[in-house]
Amino acid sequence: MLQTFRFSDSQRVRVAVRVRPRNAEDLLSDADFADCVELQPELKRLKLRKNNWSSESYQFDEVFTESASQRRVYEVVAKPVVECVLNGYNGTIMAYGQTGTGKTYTLGRMGKEDVSERGIMVRALEDIIANVSPTSDNVEISYLQLYMESVQDLLAPEKVNIPINEDPKTGEVSAPGATVVKIQDIDHFLQLLEISESNRHAANTKLNTESSRSHAILMVYVRRAASKKNEDMATTQGHDHTVDFLGGNGIPMIRKSKLLVVDLAGSERINKSGSEGHLLEEAKFINLSLTSLGKCINALAENNTHIPTRDSKLTRLLRDSFGGSARTSLIITIGPSSRYHAETASTIMFGQRAMKIVNMIKLKEEFDYESLCRKLENQADNLTAEVDRQQKLRENEKYKLEKELRLCQASFAEVKNSLITRCEFLEKENTQMEKEMADLLIELNRQRDHNDLMHDKVSHLEMSLEHSKQHQLENYTYQKVLADTTQMYEKNIADLKKQLEVEHARFASAKEEFEVMKKILCDHKKLIQQHETDNSAYKMALAETTQRYEKKMAELTKQLEDKNAHFEAIEEQLRLAKSCPSDHQNSIQKEIEELKEKLKPCQSHENTLTEFQSLKSEHKHLAEEKEKLKEELYITRQKLLLEEKQRKTIENELVQIQRTVPVSGNDFEDQKSYMRDNIHRQPSSLGTPMGFHETGQLKETNSSQRETIAKICEEVGLQKILQLLTSEDTDVQVHAVKVVANLAAEDSNQEKIVDEGGLDALLMLLQSSKNLTIFRVASGAIANLAMNERNQGVIMSKGGAQLLARTASRSDDPQTLRMVAGALANLCGNEKLHKMLKDDGGIRALLEMATSGNSDVIAQVARGMANFAKCESRAIVQGRKKGRSLLMEDGALPWLINNSHTNSASARRHIELALCHLAQNVDNAADFVACGGVKELLERISQESYREDIRNLARKMLRLNSTFQA
Repeated sequence: MLQTFRFSDSQRVRVAVRVRPRNAEDLLSDADFADCVELQPELKRLKLRKNNWSSESYQFDEVFTESASQRRVYEVVAKPVVECVLNGYNGTIMAYGQTGTGKTYTLGRMGKEDVSERGIMVRALEDIIANVSPTSDNVEISYLQLYMESVQDLLAPEKVNIPINEDPKTGEVSAPGATVVKIQDIDHFLQLLEISESNRHAANTKLNTESSRSHAILMVYVRRAASKKNEDMATTQGHDHTVDFLGGNGIPMIRKSKLLVVDLAGSERINKSGSEGHLLEEAKFINLSLTSLGKCINALAENNTHIPTRDSKLTRLLRDSFGGSARTSLIITIGPSSRYHAETASTIMFGQRAMKIVNMIKLKEEFDYESLCRKLENQADNLTAEVDRQQKLRENEKYKLEKELRLCQASFAEVKNSLITRCEFLEKENTQMEKEMADLLIELNRQRDHNDLMHDKVSHLEMSLEHSKQHQLENYTYQKVLADTTQMYEKNIADLKKQLEVEHARFASAKEEFEVMKKILCDHKKLIQQHETDNSAYKMALAETTQRYEKKMAELTKQLEDKNAHFEAIEEQLRLAKSCPSDHQNSIQKEIEELKEKLKPCQSHENTLTEFQSLKSEHKHLAEEKEKLKEELYITRQKLLLEEKQRKTIENELVQIQRTVPVSGNDFEDQKSYMRDNIHRQPSSLGTPMGFHETGQLKETNSSQRETIAKICEEVGLQKILQLLTSEDTDVQVHAVKVVANLAAEDSNQEKIVDEGGLDALLMLLQSSKNLTIFRVASGAIANLAMNERNQGVIMSKGGAQLLARTASRSDDPQTLRMVAGALANLCGNEKLHKMLKDDGGIRALLEMATSGNSDVIAQVARGMANFAKCESRAIVQGRKKGRSLLMEDGALPWLINNSHTNSASARRHIELALCHLAQNVDNAADFVACGGVKELLERISQESYREDIRNLARKMLRLNSTFQA
């Protein structure tokens, strides 16, 4: 194949700087000192402080803060280089910096558990695979490491001392003995990358538990057909040449490019890293190769004629990257600690010198004779088959045409006759069309007059448009007034929220009064019913009595008339009898006495009339009482209606406040700030050494919710939100505790919530509430608050560990158990609280929660054990603690050994670390021997653990402990 370079262009090496956040060691050692680095990302500048009154400023192409996501670093630093590689140019992406500042995290992070943490290697291969054609293009990789000036193959570890060749014509550098693997998809690449990382040399030093002891170089070879689309993309890169994608003789062109991703081993000082023995030899070779690279950078930056590229194999492999034909991006990583001021300054000066280097990038194209030959052979076969097929088609068509010719001749005569008839018809139709044309001309004249009229209407509409514009201006004024009115209403809403508490108290008292009035009303109703019953009985009795007495009165009246007549007759006889003898007078006297006895019923009639009058007065009195009761009942109903309206008004205002509070439980449960393995503010958190794990994706998915909660907190006030936790309404409590949990996820709010009494309210909810949602969300809020070291002591002093342990014993919900375990795991990271945590039953609660069998709960329990064991191990090394581990007393060691084979990678990693740290204490040796822990360390962890640093740590514990050796 004939190789040609089509284009060339000069490009400066682009340099970006990334600052690692403070880790636990920095927080402990530099607590009284400020960072030595001040970032100004908006100006792409950083300041390096020499002391409190002196600093130097440096300009870079990009400055990344501690919170910069892996995605943004890739898009700014690596993506332009990847696009150039896809267009046929060579490219290099390299990371340089002190050990432990995040080079491997930035470049080689695979992101198994969290895709957003993937480094530049994985993201670059994703873009390359997505933009190449699987049929015509080809992507291959080689992965090498330079270990003690020996080039080794990470894909095939048996290949060592691989030679380096340079093409005398083109100057291209290659390693002919390296394994080259064709990449099928991104999963295939991740498998190869995982195998390679396991073969790479790493060790545990004072500066980094996973310190890389070799330079890693990933070589990606891209072979693409030169299509029209690629030519257009090349033109957009800054070339004005117009080139056909075929050669001068019509031969297809291909473009070959190479991408180097270089993860340099970290520079270190022997007195700080504590390297000795074999580690010291490794450090010497690392520093020697980095010194050679620095010399080449200095020579290129100063435009020296001699570039010492042959002083080291590293500079020979990177010959094309600095001063060559590749587009190069360099990212330098630094730490904020003042203890490493000299190393940070050296790294910054390296980047400043690299920015002065200019590369002449070239587009590499070749004639693809092999593909052209295959294409021509395929075309010849296709043409032969096509000729045979066409010949058969012609014979078939000839037969069909002859048959159709005979049919056409027969039909021609018929068509001729029909045409004659058609012509006569068309002549008649033509005459009719001429008449219609004349009518159309008349219609057109009429339409022209109508158009003139429409023109006048258009002018009128234009005037109306001007008026509408004026109305729009007025509407704009109204909108401004509406905005002012909205602000006024927002203030009124705040006042209404203040009045809500008063109205709530009034509602409670009104509710009590309503119950009392309701009771009184029921009594009145019963009394009225009783009165109505008595009244009806009185009426019936009165009617019966009246009838009875009327009958008696009629009888007595008749008797009285008879007696009067009889009396008159007797008086007449008496006058006549005066002259009679005395004995006859006695008989008459007896008759008079009998008459008097008969007149007594008349006197009883008068008594009946008196009783009837008294009944009438009593009935009148009862009617008046009934009227009074009706009036009182009406007044009571009016009061009840008024109180009901007030109650509904208060309920509506409460609903409005509840709507302003985000109530989604899923949003809260998506925030797992308290579950993060590496919290840079927590002294003993576990996870990645740089703490770059906080994902940009989580920030983007939760940013809108946090802004809403922050706005509510500003308008309502944190104190009022915390007061809602003590509400008697369960729904209000649920909404309030969710808002507090979201606020507690922010570091800036954690101490404020505790100072305002939020922790006391959350603990009270755990103690008194019976709502499962409140249990779960309150436990998550306490877990978030427990990320702050000061809050940890406050939680323990208020009996928080006991309440959490009690909550775990009362709940079977896996989500609640996971959050309680997360809170206790955060408390385990504080060495000062270990004794109190054990006495309060925190360790026993963690082990009991692990029996639930839920993988997430077990992972949190394992994290707590690892935090506890690591803090104890550090205290023993520093001489602050002696004696047997507190975990042994609660039976944690058998649980760790039994669960060390769990399927969860996170839980298994924490359990292995916990066992290694517990083994560091000599006083735990007897327990390890009795429980089989030594066998677990010797036969599995030191041999089969998927983490190199854990394997090395296990071997170190076995080597240092004389009891284990015996």
